[in-house]
Amino acid sequence: MTDWTVDRKARIAYSYERFAQAKIFVFRKWCDQAKDRGLLPPADLSGSCKYGSLFMNQVFGGAICGHYEHQYNIIGGRIVDLSHDAIDVGRITNPYLHEPDFFAIPEKRASLNSCLPRVEGWVIEFLAGIED
Repeated sequence: MTDWTVDRKARIAYSYERFAQAKIFVFRKWCDQAKDRGLLPPADLSGSCKYGSLFMNQVFGGAICGHYEHQYNIIGGRIVDLSHDAIDVGRITNPYLHEPDFFAIPEKRASLNSCLPRVEGWVIEFLAGIED
């Protein structure tokens, strides 16, 4: 299985402008996913950190870091978190704690890998829109 905590090569360069575009895109996809599941539209990216960090990792490279409450990215040596302003992240005492052993848990790796097909579809769509 993939080790998500190692640095991955970027498909496109990270920038603040691209971060903003990615955040809007992932929020739209998060809303679509809620609709598909028969849930109310989300107010923010609460609960999306697994999808968001995988997406950012696949697009902008870097590594996925985190712990049992939250995961985020390290890209170019800096913390990058699509859900930094989400309500659930704001409730975490130390959202940017990194526990590498958490990502070695087989169930955690399987969970991330199970989200990858959906995220890869998002990545293709996002990159196609960026290239327009």
